[in-house]
Amino acid sequence: MAKLDDYRQYIENIIREYGKYKPSYGDVAIQLVLDRERDHYHLMTVGWNKEMRIRGSILHIDIINEKIWIQHDGTEGGIAQELLDLGVPKEDIVLAFHSPTRRPYTGFAVN
Repeated sequence: MAKLDDYRQYIENIIREYGKYKPSYGDVAIQLVLDRERDHYHLMTVGWNKEMRIRGSILHIDIINEKIWIQHDGTEGGIAQELLDLGVPKEDIVLAFHSPTRRPYTGFAVN
């Protein structure tokens, strides 16, 4: 259970850090969605750029079966390396944005 608590804290810290950055265009807010009960973590943009609606995912991470599933990573450098730097082993990180057939070639967990 301590491992999961650590993973939750790592994910929340990463999302909070990226959440500090505001887009340089439009009237766009950054929203953090942190659901520890169901282990869903999102960083979203919501707002307007002139007449264009802005809404999208920057980060979407889940914890499933004691592994960190990176569902979407819209960061420049990628957060998998940040998790590795925090001590999360590769076998506990799933790059879920890759198809299941490609995951065995990533060097990370497949499921």
